Amino acid sequence: MKRVERAIKNAEKLLPGKPTSDDKLDPRWQAIIKVGEYIETNPEEVWIFIRKWATHPNEDLRMAIATCLLEHLLQYHFNEYFPKVRVACQQSRRFAWTFSMCDQFGQTESPDNFMAFNELKHEIDGFTH
Repeated sequence: MKRVERAIKNAEKLLPGKPTSDDKLDPRWQAIIKVGEYIETNPEEVWIFIRKWATHPNEDLRMAIATCLLEHLLQYHFNEYFPKVRVACQQSRRFAWTFSMCDQFGQTESPDNFMAFNELKHEIDGFTH
């Protein structure tokens, strides 16, 4: 089993789970962060994991997916995955909400990508609230 598969399997043992109290590290978030360690080397496996969990009803879980995985997937693999993100936003209000929580880093900061990222945020703004 590849390391990324092991990280995903370990995370999925804890998901969806429930948020912990504010003063404790949430083991779900920690497991999601471990999955994020493979964004640069195994983006497709991470994308499949994102796609699965970014539409879950639990907002805290979706926030973890947005800030620990999705925004960093776009940071390193914008051209390959942004079109997929756009489609997923059109297909799911929850996925759109997850994307709306992302910030811009790395490749998302180049002028064309920056504009496309912000245009999509503007497009989905009406149906994520």
